[in-house]
Amino acid sequence: MSAPAVTKQALLTATPLVFDHVSHWYGDVVAVNDVTATVEPGITGLLGPNGAGKTTLLQLAAGLMPPSGGAVRVFGASPVRNPDIYRHVALVPEREALPGMLSARAFVEARATLLGLRDPRGAAQAALEMVEMDTVADRAVSGFSKGMRQRTKLAAALVQQPKLVLLDEPFNGLDPRQRLQMMQLLEARAAEGTAVLLSSHILEEIEGVASRILVMIAGRLAASGDHRTLRRMMTDRPHTVRIRASDVRLLASRLVTEPAVMGVEVEGPDAMHVRTTDYTAFSRVLVRAAYGGGQAPPISLFDVQPTDESLEHVFAYLVER
Repeated sequence: MSAPAVTKQALLTATPLVFDHVSHWYGDVVAVNDVTATVEPGITGLLGPNGAGKTTLLQLAAGLMPPSGGAVRVFGASPVRNPDIYRHVALVPEREALPGMLSARAFVEARATLLGLRDPRGAAQAALEMVEMDTVADRAVSGFSKGMRQRTKLAAALVQQPKLVLLDEPFNGLDPRQRLQMMQLLEARAAEGTAVLLSSHILEEIEGVASRILVMIAGRLAASGDHRTLRRMMTDRPHTVRIRASDVRLLASRLVTEPAVMGVEVEGPDAMHVRTTDYTAFSRVLVRAAYGGGQAPPISLFDVQPTDESLEHVFAYLVER
């Protein structure tokens, strides 16, 4: 029995990717354990240490293997043995699988032909231009750097303009300019309604490009949300906030007795660090302390900035938890 085709209506309205209590194991090794998550149009980051199950999750999404338990749905249908799904989904694997004897153009054009595109040559040229590989497209892949190979794989993935793009460590081997160019390319695709699931260990770049983050630890989904939401969830760990104000010593004296404040450190004439266990409560306390209740001189707040809200802090905390 053939798998159901993906309708145009499903491409417009169905959730691009759904993991519904998905598990997968290799013999006695559990690679993915009861993961439930959705991937909407836009860029979703997939983070986790080596062995966390990220690659297995991407392979399940691409339909390369069925889940051992639960269900994977791509635009409402199972991707396993479903050729119609493959026309709308692209996977860029971490491992290199490029035939060295082919040119980049031949490789991308071959994929366009296999996908049944009406103009394989034109589609390949457009995809190669998109990743800035058109000027070297006729060179053999065997002579390419790792970054050039990465961009060739991306061109092959984008040749049919997929609605769901799965990327496994796509920034490996790219220099800073190439990474920025790839980020901008993915953002442009996302702005057009494409769903992108991006696995990477380069935390700063995920933080800069992903609107939502899935954190995998030991096969399980440890947390999800944007990086600030994840940080807010960690109420058992202090937040550190750097404040610049017109009178930090007076402000410190008002804050130090507040229950939400764990400690205060004056950094200089106009800067201080405050540690708090409850960022929301502290925000209210800070405004009240700066105002002074109308009975003391008000203090001007120039800048209030959490110093430990980068995704790297969040990720490190979740791994250690």
